[in-house]
Amino acid sequence: MAGFRSLARQVRDPRCDLALRRYSLRKCLERFAPYGHRATWDHLCSRAGFDPEDRSVDPARLVAALDELEEARAVWLAYEVEFAERRRKEKHDGLRRPGSVDDWHRLTWGGFGVAWCDDPRVHPREPLAEVLRRLIAALEREPGTACPVCRGERLMWRDDLDHEPSTGPVCTDCGILVPRPVLTPGALADARRVRLLVSA
Repeated sequence: MAGFRSLARQVRDPRCDLALRRYSLRKCLERFAPYGHRATWDHLCSRAGFDPEDRSVDPARLVAALDELEEARAVWLAYEVEFAERRRKEKHDGLRRPGSVDDWHRLTWGGFGVAWCDDPRVHPREPLAEVLRRLIAALEREPGTACPVCRGERLMWRDDLDHEPSTGPVCTDCGILVPRPVLTPGALADARRVRLLVSA
């Protein structure tokens, strides 16, 4: 099975036919898809300016989409290296019990669904790398009351997500499943109340 870098080379290779280049970009999302496969594909297509169903995409647009994906992947891989180093140091210092960020991180290892968007058509508009930088910054500071990506405060608890965890606070502005560790207990409670009000 080809890895991300091998697939990326195929996307860039002008000797490959267009169908293979498009297919290889889609396969890259099996290795790294911050919003989930379908939402990340929709995001890349809209940012690079081609329709998700277009079978004869301008190769330059495919490469532009790949460039955005690779930049975001570099941001996430750097975070994972820092995360692993921090955990190693904590274990060395006797802190064996992981915290809530660690629990969340274990579910997103490799970058799949880091900023899960259950509706593939609703996702942040900013470049993927910027979204991940905002998310990582939020994970490294004290919890807040708003979405770390768009700063929206309209969070709604969902119990039916097609992801693990399958429940949690979703930003109604940008569509991401907000990681619980970045929110205060009060913000989580408010999101749960919105769920109760909507379902009532």
